[in-house]
Amino acid sequence: MRVVMFGYQAWGHRTLQALLDSDHEVVLAVTHPKSDHVYEKIWDDSVADLAEKHGIPVLLRNRPDDPELLGKLRELAPDLIVANNWRTVLPPEIFDLPAHGTLNIHDSLLPAYAGFSPLIWALINGEREVGVTAHRMNAELDAGDVLLQRAVPVGARDTVTDLFHRTVDLITPVVHESLGLIASGRAEWIPQDRSRASFFHKRSLEDSRIDWTWPAEDLERLVRAQSDPYPNAFTHHKGQRIRIVEAAVSEGCYGGTPGRIFIREGDGIVVVAGTEARNGRLRGLLVKRVRTEDGSEIAATEYFRTMGGYLTARP
Repeated sequence: MRVVMFGYQAWGHRTLQALLDSDHEVVLAVTHPKSDHVYEKIWDDSVADLAEKHGIPVLLRNRPDDPELLGKLRELAPDLIVANNWRTVLPPEIFDLPAHGTLNIHDSLLPAYAGFSPLIWALINGEREVGVTAHRMNAELDAGDVLLQRAVPVGARDTVTDLFHRTVDLITPVVHESLGLIASGRAEWIPQDRSRASFFHKRSLEDSRIDWTWPAEDLERLVRAQSDPYPNAFTHHKGQRIRIVEAAVSEGCYGGTPGRIFIREGDGIVVVAGTEARNGRLRGLLVKRVRTEDGSEIAATEYFRTMGGYLTARP
């Protein structure tokens, strides 16, 4: 098949590489210009550089709504468009242009976690598995019929960085199997159960601000969901912002005012978290390592030399 690829960052780069390694012909790559957005500077492998290295024509677009792009697509007459991490809406005159439509690769188990940053949101919400879905694009975001899915489990100590590496490794087999099914006429498209759909927004720095009224279990997942190289979960101590790099749920039960720097436990410092006991017990967040604004990473037991005082959402 003749294939056009739409994509961006590492997800798009891995998808383009999978297409280049397949038996199909890539006739064009469309990608976004480089961005200064904090989340778009992470995993920023260049689709444009990879395409140019292999002699594939490249078009840079923020939005795919100009006559030049549509004219180029009509001229190339692709059999299929494959998209992964394309950040703006594709109009129907594009996604329905090829005979086989547009295959979108999305890093969640649709219909759950449509939209943006699905791995981060899934980890924050305590999901037990994450994965990748190949589906046919339609006019509603991430809502088209599913061709195939692959899942990986979420471990009790997994960070979002761990989940990124596991799911990005699924892209190549998912792309190869999907294109094989489509090219051979064996593709079976399964409508999504829209009653199970959920949609999540783009992440911003504000979403990493710690609210100490959250239960410790939720805050511990937030810390793992904001692991390096993502912007870490942060709080303020004596007016200075500090980032929580590593944390756990305390063994003991500790009550009081959320954010109170309470007691040393093992290799960490317990901070009171939450306002409602679960099963009659209120755990704290055991902070193990912090990072200061100058980039220094310090054991919490070294940073918090005395107990008392509070961690706050704002200075």
